[in-house]
Amino acid sequence: MKFIVDNWMLILIALSSGGMLAWPMVRGANAGSLSAQGAVQLINRERAVVVDVREPEEFAAGHVTGAKNVPLNQLEQKLPTAVKNKSLPLLLVCASGSRAQRAVATAKKLGYEQAQAVAGGLKSWKDANLPLEKA
Repeated sequence: MKFIVDNWMLILIALSSGGMLAWPMVRGANAGSLSAQGAVQLINRERAVVVDVREPEEFAAGHVTGAKNVPLNQLEQKLPTAVKNKSLPLLLVCASGSRAQRAVATAKKLGYEQAQAVAGGLKSWKDANLPLEKA
């Protein structure tokens, strides 16, 4: 007990440091991203629009049914014409989820406040046995 009283400040620092390290896990490391099942619910219930940010060759090999292809490097120019209604949820998909996470920031900057990345990208979509189509 004497140790705790004598070192209360060190203990407080250690606890707050641990809390700050654990916060991303508590809050969810993929904030702003959605599971494949969550994406399907948004598509069915709220008419979410799916935008695939992969290159056209990758898109042609297989993509989410009904997705629009807007490559990441052209997103800022082409997204406003591809998805006119900014109030609908916007789901961004790529191969693994990393490009889609970057695309979320661009989409939000363009005014798509409900933009979200599909966590794990097309890989998680396939793993969930959800339908794909080829162009």
